[in-house]
Amino acid sequence: MGKIADRALEIAEEKFIASSGPGGQNVNKVATSVQLRVDVFQIGLPPEAFERLKDIAGSKLTKNGEIVFTANEYRTQEQNREAARERLVALLHEALNPPRKRKKSRVNRVGKVKRLKAKKVRGDVKAKRGKVDW
Repeated sequence: MGKIADRALEIAEEKFIASSGPGGQNVNKVATSVQLRVDVFQIGLPPEAFERLKDIAGSKLTKNGEIVFTANEYRTQEQNREAARERLVALLHEALNPPRKRKKSRVNRVGKVKRLKAKKVRGDVKAKRGKVDW
């Protein structure tokens, strides 16, 4: 897992762009927002992880096969760069770990009896509603 994340961070292209949001006059002077682009095909993901990544990435994945992260929560380039990188690593981590298989659960006899009894009681309550026949 670490190898692939390191590879992704290695080939990632960073571009600094003007940011909106907090920063006062600093926003007008310094390009603090970070746009991180990674070509998915160069990372070297296993096929099943690649399929999961396509589903998870959603609109972040372009038609060219690049994942684009834009981070502009912070006032400094360095903090935004770290935020974008953390998002990339988290996304790759999620894609590389297959989801757990759901184990079927069985209701025991006591649970079944309890459920059926509750249904019967509820049905009786509802049956008593309605028009009264004198």
